[in-house]
Amino acid sequence: MSELPPCPRCQSVYTYEDGLVYVCPECAHEWSPQDTATEVSQDKVYRDAAGNVLVDGDTVTVVKDLKLKGSGGVIKVGTKVKNIRLVDGDHDIDCKIDGFGAMQLKSEFVRKVL
Repeated sequence: MSELPPCPRCQSVYTYEDGLVYVCPECAHEWSPQDTATEVSQDKVYRDAAGNVLVDGDTVTVVKDLKLKGSGGVIKVGTKVKNIRLVDGDHDIDCKIDGFGAMQLKSEFVRKVL
């Protein structure tokens, strides 16, 4: 049995091969075997307000009241957000919040639920 490399995004050892790519079942990251050497240096590390590393699928809580533009609503401190997805951009978290719908958050305003 060959030894597969750990996931370059979350360092999970449970990677598996799916056709021509490697797949991480924990963070759903896919990469080709040729990209293994360069992938680690190119990926951005996302951190929450407390400095914890965030990965796709994490559950986080909001650490301050966030006013919503256009609707006048507020997301209160302590609101739990499940199954986040990390993206590049100004707002680096895509998520769905019960009662508000799909939105984007900045990682500096959330804390990972451990």
